[in-house]
Amino acid sequence: MGSDSLKKPLLLSDEVEPGYVKNPSLLKSSLKWCLKFVMWVIFIAWVGLIFLYPGEIGKEFVDKIIQATRGSVFDLSGSLFLAFSAPILLIAILAVAHLIISGEEDFDRKSIKKPGFRLWTFPVLVDGPFGVVSAAEFIGIILFVVFVIWAMYAYTLRNLNLFTEFEVPDADKGRFLLEMTGLRMGMLGLLCLIFLFLPVSRGSLLLRLIDIPFEHATRYHVWLGHLTMMLFTLHGLFYVIAWAMKGTLVKEVLEWKRVGIANLPGVISLLAGLCMWVTSLHPVRKEYFELFFYTHQLYVIFVVFLALHVGDFVFSIVAGAIFIFMLDRFLRFCQSRTTVDVLSAKCLPCGTVELVLSKPQSLRYNALSFIFLQVRELSWLQWHPFSVSSSPLDGKHHLAILIKVLGKWTGSLRDRILSMSETEPSKVTKTTITASVEGPYGHESPYHLMYENLILVAGGIGISPFLAILSDILHRVNDGKPCLPRRIKVVWAIKKSEELPLLSTINMESICPFFSDKISLEINTYVTRESEPSLEEGKVHVASSSSCPFSGRSMSPLVGTGNNVWLGLYVFTSTVGFIVLMALLRIFYIKPYDVSTWWYLGLLLILCMVASVVIFGGVVIGLWHLWEKKVSAKVEEEDNDRTKVEFVANKYSSQKNLESSTIVQYGTRPDFKEIFATTNRKWGNVDVGVFVCGPPTLQSSVAKEIRSHNLRRQLHDTIFHFNSHSFDL
Repeated sequence: MGSDSLKKPLLLSDEVEPGYVKNPSLLKSSLKWCLKFVMWVIFIAWVGLIFLYPGEIGKEFVDKIIQATRGSVFDLSGSLFLAFSAPILLIAILAVAHLIISGEEDFDRKSIKKPGFRLWTFPVLVDGPFGVVSAAEFIGIILFVVFVIWAMYAYTLRNLNLFTEFEVPDADKGRFLLEMTGLRMGMLGLLCLIFLFLPVSRGSLLLRLIDIPFEHATRYHVWLGHLTMMLFTLHGLFYVIAWAMKGTLVKEVLEWKRVGIANLPGVISLLAGLCMWVTSLHPVRKEYFELFFYTHQLYVIFVVFLALHVGDFVFSIVAGAIFIFMLDRFLRFCQSRTTVDVLSAKCLPCGTVELVLSKPQSLRYNALSFIFLQVRELSWLQWHPFSVSSSPLDGKHHLAILIKVLGKWTGSLRDRILSMSETEPSKVTKTTITASVEGPYGHESPYHLMYENLILVAGGIGISPFLAILSDILHRVNDGKPCLPRRIKVVWAIKKSEELPLLSTINMESICPFFSDKISLEINTYVTRESEPSLEEGKVHVASSSSCPFSGRSMSPLVGTGNNVWLGLYVFTSTVGFIVLMALLRIFYIKPYDVSTWWYLGLLLILCMVASVVIFGGVVIGLWHLWEKKVSAKVEEEDNDRTKVEFVANKYSSQKNLESSTIVQYGTRPDFKEIFATTNRKWGNVDVGVFVCGPPTLQSSVAKEIRSHNLRRQLHDTIFHFNSHSFDL
């Protein structure tokens, strides 16, 4: 990368017309800066309060908030909601404004003076229980560990001080200390629970704001889940031991107090949490995924009985994060009710299925997005995630995915497609594959476009998202749109040569004629379980395909990454509706009838949260749906782009330029040390984005070499940036 090119905007290259890169106005930049500043201030203050709350300083600050808001209609629950839940909801609402101002194509255009390290792309830990951990993630883990240690220390000091405040007989001190320790563990678990539901909200505004896709956020949910359940388990265990010492174990476990903590709902909530925790452990989840999936639906029991256990004012501490999850879950529920046309179903000879799904033109996604797919003929309950294998520039009305046949569900899908292809066309009277889709989800910005140099490392079907990347880059280069990548190296490891035709699912020459003159593309394929080429190599294998009748049913645009204005109205209206419902409930029911039962107040709080999302949010979703139908109908009249689907269904052809760029090696695995060393010698002092999609062992191998190279690099060596596109639900 020359010094002149480094001074250009990040997404501007010699091939890009200046008109495509728009300089933001001063007003727009100022508004974005102000919103970011306000959100950072709120976030730091919120996290600081949670961090300090176990100590005396944090407790005193919360007490001041309670004193200042004592006369409000919401009472104590409103005060705690204001301190712990309101900030995250306010950030979510401000995030909508930030996304609207940013716009859909407002990419980061920083002027990079020289290559440098980035916390999010520098792997620190590559082996161990956390998998590959970046420097930024490692800092987050350290901060959480410090928080837990500090909280336990602060709570221990407060427990010991209680002995001086209350005259506890020596015989009861051990039991008293156990109960107080259990109480503190429960409170610490609640503080961790605040963060637990945020990463698992797939289309969350908060995840979009910081540009962390759900595939990465699930890791944080897993880590927080282990920590939270460990704390709640210790919370229950300490109480059980104390009650056993007292001789009232059965009585205490079955107690359901009218005023105060209700023990039995807490036991039910803990048992539901333990079922989710045990079945989410990796050995169980890997071997019995359906058991893990179904038991995880117990989160409803866990949350509801937690509210009954602690009452409304304690539950208000975690209500904000759970409310954000409810918003996302209801939106996903509404989207997934729509059935989607399968425009093309194809069984490739390598044991891979390609589905082309209908989508509306207004549905946004980028080349590294993924969807959750349900096929109702196979199961009404199973949803499976798949990376998108097509670029959004391939066509306005379709989206393609590649599915490797590995298990029972994928095997049944292949068999159904094969049976459809064998059926006489005259006998096909209706769609025989009924699909429902959630998504697409992924990065808010197409970050694969923000490197001039790319190394794409795939294992097996992990090539799927990289086909979308290649297609996206070729479309942009051909159309003169903003696109930085010009040097691309693909490293693909497969078991058998029968998988090689997957590369032909993208016709590069038809997308960008003479693409080899515009970008440098090198594809290195490693066939690990064959020592020499197959006798059938070079033969054209015909895929078994089936086309389904088109009925105009596209993917629903009601998705977390959809229209930002409607999404903002949905979040804002539901939040305001929740506050209004709580106020009306207290004014006309709770206070006039002197309702003081803790568990009942907790139940009412949960019902208000659900009602506000369903009623107020449901009205917005209904209007959103009607508006999208009207827009889609108008667009359909102006521009019928259905013919591009035929391009996807018939895109297999011989590609001389692609073949000249491809090197196939047999009986060997990729030597990443040599690959990165060679790249370093050829490309020099530049930033290289390394994208990995494949099994954990592949990710670890790549991350280890990147870490090793970056740590011992010389001044003018290449800097490699690790980016994972793999996740394990």
